[in-house]
Amino acid sequence: MAIRKPAPNLNSKNKSIRHKDQRIGIFVDAQNMYHSARSLYKARVNFKEVLEEAVASRILIRAITYVISTEGGVEKSFFDAMEKMGFEIKEKDLQIFPGGMKKADWDVGLAVDTIKLADKLDVVIIISGDGDYIPLVEYLKVNKGCRVEIIAFGESTSAKLIEVADEFTDLSQDKKRFLIK
Repeated sequence: MAIRKPAPNLNSKNKSIRHKDQRIGIFVDAQNMYHSARSLYKARVNFKEVLEEAVASRILIRAITYVISTEGGVEKSFFDAMEKMGFEIKEKDLQIFPGGMKKADWDVGLAVDTIKLADKLDVVIIISGDGDYIPLVEYLKVNKGCRVEIIAFGESTSAKLIEVADEFTDLSQDKKRFLIK
């Protein structure tokens, strides 16, 4: 029988497991976070504050943001701002298929990078609420021995993803800090 753990809030007791010697890697699904903030709050994510919350005085090994670029290139200033904050940018073009369908995701790329870097990390932090990452979280915990933390908006995060993570930080608990109107 599985024991259900409630979704912790920002003051979760799980945060007591954080310590200054932990080597962390941060992996940001920018599309997921952008669309969540926009649809839930008509706002943008304050990634500077999210980065600060994620690092929490630990040793940052890598912080990678996975982004999609469009033909117009309007996101260039966002990419520049993320680089100034210390994020590496991995960029992919928006795919537009003949029927007009669009595809813009980095799920596999993010997963591959976390697995490649896991041996150098104590903690993997995925900034996304996408339930597609559940098998990745389970793999990292069982096969790589990593602690896995999820940071996202509670209302748009997969309940199962919250359940399998070692820690969940709900950005919705402090909208003033984590959103830009």
